[in-house]
Amino acid sequence: MSLILLLAIFIALELFESNWQKADTFLGMIKNNYIVYEKSIFLYFLLNPTFFYVLFLSIALNNFSFLMCTLIVLKFADISFRLHLISKINKDESIDHLIPMDFNVSFALRYTNAMLYPITFILALL
Repeated sequence: MSLILLLAIFIALELFESNWQKADTFLGMIKNNYIVYEKSIFLYFLLNPTFFYVLFLSIALNNFSFLMCTLIVLKFADISFRLHLISKINKDESIDHLIPMDFNVSFALRYTNAMLYPITFILALL
């Protein structure tokens, strides 16, 4: 596959993830994650395809450079942190000390991942 196609798929998957989690606040984003998690943990992982896509790219392109491994670790940390917050919500524990409750998520912040991760992928290929 051409690298442009792989990059386009990466961007499309990032946009997909950003859109299904979309909310006005960070807490709203976590609640959207919680709703999906409540239905099924497998569905939750299916709705986070970029982690698996980064693993696929790393193996398929045989690229285990520092930046590619950084992408894998960031994706893993992102999902792990969200699952940690979800588990706290599931146990009716407060997450106030972990995230600000009224943190507004702007349009630019919501879609930052759709630019930063693909740019890091491009740099990992150089």
